[in-house]
Amino acid sequence: MTIPNILLNDGHQLPMLGLGTYQIRGAQGVDQILSAIHDGYRSLDSATNYDNEGIVGKAIRQSGIPRSQFFVTSKLPGKYHRYDDALDAITESLARMGLDYFDLFLIHWPLPKRDHYVEAWRAMITAQKLGLIHTIGVSNFMPEHLDRLIKETGVTPAVNQIEIHPYWINEANVQADKDRGIATEAWSPLGRGSNSLKEPVILKLAKKYNKNAGQIILRWHTQRGIVPIPKSSSLVHQRQNLDIFDFKLTDDEIQAINSLNKPDGRTTNQDPNEYEEFD
Repeated sequence: MTIPNILLNDGHQLPMLGLGTYQIRGAQGVDQILSAIHDGYRSLDSATNYDNEGIVGKAIRQSGIPRSQFFVTSKLPGKYHRYDDALDAITESLARMGLDYFDLFLIHWPLPKRDHYVEAWRAMITAQKLGLIHTIGVSNFMPEHLDRLIKETGVTPAVNQIEIHPYWINEANVQADKDRGIATEAWSPLGRGSNSLKEPVILKLAKKYNKNAGQIILRWHTQRGIVPIPKSSSLVHQRQNLDIFDFKLTDDEIQAINSLNKPDGRTTNQDPNEYEEFD
């Protein structure tokens, strides 16, 4: 299946759908990622804190598909926000994956209480100049964090990966990214552990379009201009999640899903201004 791309602010192309690899690990994980690759996934999203960079790289090498056809993402953990630590962590991540460069590398969390994320961003800029990373971005950054990076370094992130799903539509952050020319990716796009897949409005749309609830939600993301990164170890679900580009929701249907938003809709109450990633 062909996945369309979006153009990032640095000129690189980002696939409109990626495979999240959180909790996909070990020998079984290699097989699960390989299956996803052979079904058409090229954007693979990992992180140092997922403890699976090695198997993601192994699956890429075993796939027989040229490295240039993949879009590989990983993320910098908070304990490595100091400049020299960040550069070392990036090279270590590449070594674990067995790759020469990342297509995208993100600061995983801003950790504003510790206040080293600008230093980490400067290291990312250096790593990009060295050719270790093609595109640099962030994850879980609020508008004030983004503005500080831009003001103090003059470099705007290309991507901000944030929590978005029907119970947490995160409209203000999505708009803030858009206003700054930053592409938005969604982690937990189906609302991990929530009941969003059972919502009547979504089930009604699934019946109308002859899709399942997950496919409706993923299409809702892409029509909002958001790149969903669904995690699935199920080969069936991986294949189904790809099959979302042959129908289109109406504006009213998108608004109906938006109306499911909840003030306390975060899946695990991870407020980026408060969350301490490694405590």
